[in-house]
Amino acid sequence: MTVLVVSGTGTEIGKTVVTAAVAAAARGRRVAVLKPAQTGLAPGEPGDAAEVARLAGAHVTPVELARFPEPLAPATAARRAGLDPVRPYEVAEAAQKLATEHDLVLVEGAGGLLVRFDDEGATLADAARLLAAPVLVVAPAGLGTLNATALTAEALRTRGLECRGVVVGSLPDRPDLASRCNIEDLPVAAGAPLLGAVPAGAGALPGADFAARAAGWLAPELGGTWRVPSL
Repeated sequence: MTVLVVSGTGTEIGKTVVTAAVAAAARGRRVAVLKPAQTGLAPGEPGDAAEVARLAGAHVTPVELARFPEPLAPATAARRAGLDPVRPYEVAEAAQKLATEHDLVLVEGAGGLLVRFDDEGATLADAARLLAAPVLVVAPAGLGTLNATALTAEALRTRGLECRGVVVGSLPDRPDLASRCNIEDLPVAAGAPLLGAVPAGAGALPGADFAARAAGWLAPELGGTWRVPSL
């Protein structure tokens, strides 16, 4: 696994924290985190790639291709800012270059899999196809996640892309009934294994604590020790 694309079923569901956990579990390896399009931040503000490096540790190289100030889909944010959008071939070229210098490259998308990069309709899925890279899907735990996860997995299959698995981006300390049932049902919806669950609030931990605990949130396939719990 040299390049892994991290996408999700929507926005604000824990993609950055899951990306950080995967990076932290790869301690001892050279890891790069590539954020193709960072939206909603002004120049100089730390973005998602920098947050991954803060949480995961000094072995992580954060890279951002483009930044657009408004918190919108990349294509819309680029158009409104009067800036060139990110193109899938640029993402693929950057990831391939990083892969020559690192053991693992994590490409973190913005929003969901099919959020537009440009006005021609290019998406993160197109970049994953150019890279022939598997996609790790981040999903919420609660009600509604099964449909969104199934749709994302279907979109991957339709494009001939591999779904490496699903990770719950924010699992509450006391999961409700829907969340408990979804732990069992998510792999069925995705047609791929459940590969971890990051506890709610993990992103607020100090970096050293986060890095020390991350392996316990991820399955062995992602370098961790997590097993599917009985909730």
